[in-house]
Amino acid sequence: MIEILNPTLLARAKDTGALVAEILQTLKGRSAVGTNLLDIDRWAKEMIMEAGALSCYVDYAPSFGRGPFGHYICTAVNDAVLHGLPRDYALADGDLLTLDLAVSRGGVAADSAISFVVGGARPAASVAMIETTERALAAGIAAAGPGARVGDLSHAIGTVLREAGYPINTEFGGHGIGSTMHQDPHISNTGRPGRGYKLRPGLLLALEPWVMEDTAQLVTDADGWTLRSATGCRTAHSEHTVAITEDGAEILTLAR
Repeated sequence: MIEILNPTLLARAKDTGALVAEILQTLKGRSAVGTNLLDIDRWAKEMIMEAGALSCYVDYAPSFGRGPFGHYICTAVNDAVLHGLPRDYALADGDLLTLDLAVSRGGVAADSAISFVVGGARPAASVAMIETTERALAAGIAAAGPGARVGDLSHAIGTVLREAGYPINTEFGGHGIGSTMHQDPHISNTGRPGRGYKLRPGLLLALEPWVMEDTAQLVTDADGWTLRSATGCRTAHSEHTVAITEDGAEILTLAR
């Protein structure tokens, strides 16, 4: 299903996106050496409920997970990259943490992810990988606009990732979003320009470049949800929800 939002729903999407950005930045500020992932999940739940919003994750039970997810945010550490199930783990100095959050309010969902290094350590390879996903995300957004094709976005994202030397996995990528979290079209993190669905004003997209340092192969953790790099290498993930407008693409989950 591909939804095109009317102006009323688009205004609600902006509100939801601002909430997602606010929660993620608050959680980032609270994530320090010694912070437990289960505390991050609890804080996310509290903020979602206080805002009168709904979690897109807690009852989520897709075919690729051992559902329902049962938590309010994805917390992926180091070699974990996607669908990180919160667990009893205290963050250590230098851990690479990804927080991925999707909520719905007013009948419209928004989805965003940030990666950052915890504590005072700054492993150069980790910082470079995070920055690469952020640049790839910016390139994908810059390629988005009315009349652009999905392949244009995928090509822009993939070019940045590939030029930085990272393998690209195509099993999971960006997606449409609206009244539900995951919709068509699928947006691979690599692709050919000029191919695929033509973007229209009112379309919401969640673009999400993610990479693993030295492999494109994923393995599923024993929890049935967390996806990790097959080699144990570190990973990074950046995501924004954007709205296609008459003038281009507006980022709805940008931190204020």
